Amino acid sequence: QLQLVESGGGLVQPGGSLRLSCAASGFTLDYYAIGWFRQAPGKEREGVSCISRSGGSTNYAGSVEGRFTISRDNAKNTVYLQMNSLKPEDTAVYYCAAKERRYARNWCDLLAPFNYWGQGTQVTVSS
Repeated sequence: QLQLVESGGGLVQPGGSLRLSCAASGFTLDYYAIGWFRQAPGKEREGVSCISRSGGSTNYAGSVEGRFTISRDNAKNTVYLQMNSLKPEDTAVYYCAAKERRYARNWCDLLAPFNYWGQGTQVTVSS
């Protein structure tokens, strides 16, 4: 069974940092581009960042660029989202998602549909 499991969320003060992890089980992430998305209460889900299967291409939403960094460790079958300088408006449930891109090593598009989704991890930024 293909599963994505997010972890690393929690409560942090404004200006603080968190690192989210997205671990895959039941399949290898080698052939998948990975995206991070978030949904705040009463708002639509939005794309935060994505990384190609090669790791050579990344994209960020304008609201997080310069503060968040996405990376992947295929040997550990895990993708990370390092979040620095967190703001209250970053509060949301964060989800990772995978899209198979076997023949597109450098593909990464937050607007495309992703095939597999995790259950999400809550991030709360508050003093």
